Amino acid sequence: MSGAPSVKWTREHSLIALNLYCKLPFGSFDRDNAVVKDVATRMGRTSNSLAMKLANLASLDPVQRARGIKGLQGASRQDRDMWREFHAELATLAPESEQLLHDLFTKDERREVDFLQRDKVRLEPSRRLSAPIGPTESTATVRVRRGQQFFRQSILNVYGVCCCISGIKVPRLLIASHIKPWREFPDDRLNPRNGLCLSSLHDAAFDSGLITLDEEFRVVLSRRLRSYFPQPALEQNFVPFVGQPIRLPEKLAKPNAAFLAYHRESVFEG
Repeated sequence: MSGAPSVKWTREHSLIALNLYCKLPFGSFDRDNAVVKDVATRMGRTSNSLAMKLANLASLDPVQRARGIKGLQGASRQDRDMWREFHAELATLAPESEQLLHDLFTKDERREVDFLQRDKVRLEPSRRLSAPIGPTESTATVRVRRGQQFFRQSILNVYGVCCCISGIKVPRLLIASHIKPWREFPDDRLNPRNGLCLSSLHDAAFDSGLITLDEEFRVVLSRRLRSYFPQPALEQNFVPFVGQPIRLPEKLAKPNAAFLAYHRESVFEG
C-alpha cells in the first residue's frame, strides 16, 4: 500500500476526491493507479483510502446505478451530503475543487493539472479559455479559469476522451462543447449535463446550429449545412453519422434533454 497513514476526511479532501471522480474513468479507481497514488500522496493519505472514497462515490452516481454498477456500499452520510452539495453548487464548488487540486501540485497559475492521458498527472500550460464575461467574473479570472478547466477535463473524461459523434481520440482536437450557450446561461456553464465532447469541427457545427441531436441523441444535419453539398470532404465528416446515436457518457449523467430541446429550438437552423 502506498502513501502516508490514513487521516480524517476533511471537506477539502472530499472536494478533491469529487473532482478526481469526475475526471477518471470508472475502471481507474484503483489504489495502484498512478494518478490515484500521486494525488493521495500529496493529500497525505494512502492510495487505498482515496481509491475506496472514489468507489464509495460511484455508489452515489445515478449513471452507474442505472447500469447496475453499485461501487462500494460504504458511502457515509458525509459522502452523500457532499455529493448533493457539489452537484447543486457546481458554479462555486467545481472551481474550488479545481483550485485545491491545482495547489497540491503547483502554485504556478500559468499551469494546469491534466489527467487526460490517464497514466499520470501532468502539469500543462493553461489553455486559452473563454474570456470572463460580466462584472463579477472580471474580478475572479482565476476562479473562472479553474471552472473552465474542470468542465473541459470532466467532459472529455466522461466521454472517454473521444468525440461522441466521430470517435476521434486526439485530445488536442477535442472540445468540451456547451449545449446551451456559455454566454447566455451562466448557471449551467459547469454542468456536465450541459456538455458534449466533440471534435473541433463538430463543435463548430454544433455551436453554429448546423447540426443538432434529436430526442434519442441521434445526429441531425441542418438544411443549411446540406446546402453546401456536394463537397466530398464535408460529406465524409458528417453524412456517415446522420441518424446515428452519439456515444453517451461513461458516468455522471446523460446530456440534459431540456438543454438539447433548447438547442434544437433556439440554436439549430433546421
